[in-house]
Amino acid sequence: MILSNVHIVGESVKKNIHIKNGLISAVDNNPAITTLQEIDIEFENSLAFPGLINSHDHLDFNSFPQLGNQTYNNYVEWGNDIHQQNKAVINAVLKIPKTLRIQWGIYKNLLNGITTVVNHGDKLDIPDNIITVFQNCHSLHSVKLERRWKYQLNSPFIKEFPFVIHAGEGADNDSHNEIEELIKWNMLKRKIIAVHGVAMDEKQAAHFQVLVWCPATNYFLLNKTAEIDQLKKKTTILFGTDSTLTAGWNIWEHLRLARKLQLLDDTELYRSVTSTAASIWKLNNGSIEKSKTADIVIARYKTNEVGINTFYSLNPEDILLIINKGTIIFFDESLLPQLKNIAIENYSKIFINNISKYVIGNLPQVMNKIKKYNPDAVFPVEIE
Repeated sequence: MILSNVHIVGESVKKNIHIKNGLISAVDNNPAITTLQEIDIEFENSLAFPGLINSHDHLDFNSFPQLGNQTYNNYVEWGNDIHQQNKAVINAVLKIPKTLRIQWGIYKNLLNGITTVVNHGDKLDIPDNIITVFQNCHSLHSVKLERRWKYQLNSPFIKEFPFVIHAGEGADNDSHNEIEELIKWNMLKRKIIAVHGVAMDEKQAAHFQVLVWCPATNYFLLNKTAEIDQLKKKTTILFGTDSTLTAGWNIWEHLRLARKLQLLDDTELYRSVTSTAASIWKLNNGSIEKSKTADIVIARYKTNEVGINTFYSLNPEDILLIINKGTIIFFDESLLPQLKNIAIENYSKIFINNISKYVIGNLPQVMNKIKKYNPDAVFPVEIE
């Protein structure tokens, strides 16, 4: 497969991306030469970038609407409040089988151009997915809500994967002190990846391998986010969406919010969902270069000037093509004439803001099944 005539983020000259056996075999600007069997897709006004890496989501929580009734001091206060005031909504969503909720959570990520998502929670027993669901980590919920977290963190009988835990998800002293307790009880000096860190200070940040920043969730619950411009001096910053229980479905809106805050520069923020994330999670993707896994997104742009501003202006409806491990998993209807011999029966037709797309698998069936269990379910895409 060849993706021809695309602007790659960070490159000044249009390039061709060659894909073979699930890997990027070459990136050049030579005239494309293809065989009769090979797919060569010619693009115009199109931007290429690595499939995004979402470092924090709860896949089974993406059938929830955003739930919150006030500004909270911390996550415990929020949880208690919604279970009292939004009990009917919660019960309605929980009637949906978990497998269906997980399927929709995977599609939510795919439709945003995310080809790798780090799921936080119990290990999911799911087959090979249309995108990569990363689970090579130990998930702990939090200091206050995870039973026996001290034992789990310090158990000698576990794989040497990093621990991922919500830490400092609040704007009060209790949330700050919770981080201190976590640091104190990490007696074996495990690698810990903290999520949120709103109450974290620089001294505490040095004890964590990574902080996953979820600004959309932070502002929705706490009207505040972590001091990322200070914490980045002591730890690595990655980016996460969290689930639709606390944040909107569109990662591009999250990225624009983060950019507006100017706590990371444009390059740092871009890398937090691409190359830096790939490095931390030890993945062979996150950049468009020879021998990397072919996780690639192509999107259309509308301006004459192509640069980082173009990347941050995107939305799901602008995405023309998504490739995961060399396989086309999503494409705009406008590309159909160029997709020689594609098995169209393996894809479903959907509409994002009235723009026709094809996505691998039977997404309409997933949506219809969910609505049978919860007729009030709302989706950001339409089906025929």
